[in-house]
Amino acid sequence: MKKIKKQPVIKSFLHAFNGMYYFFLFERNGQIEISVTACTIAFALWIGVSVNEWITILFCIAIVLAFEMMNSALEKLCNVVQEDYHPVIKIIKDMAAAAVLWCSIISVLIAAIIFLPKIFIQL
Repeated sequence: MKKIKKQPVIKSFLHAFNGMYYFFLFERNGQIEISVTACTIAFALWIGVSVNEWITILFCIAIVLAFEMMNSALEKLCNVVQEDYHPVIKIIKDMAAAAVLWCSIISVLIAAIIFLPKIFIQL
């Protein structure tokens, strides 16, 4: 049996950072998501959220970004495996996109729960 050589931990981190760099620089959805993230963080700073609200907001951001990255990676893999249209590949891509959409909808609802009362108090 062939022995698999493990790569150094630092190299694993470099690969991960390279993936984030690619995602935010070259993927349209990555650019949209980072813009929404920046606006959300700026708004949370401006409106003044509690520590627990920060934890919730950052968790929502992490989940949406992670699912979006996985969706982008899965789409690229599907495109390599099957260049032409295939109904099963379409379902796979649609389901991965649905996972991102679901996380985004729940995150927007959570943002509304956190931000709307603070907005109405200031009016």
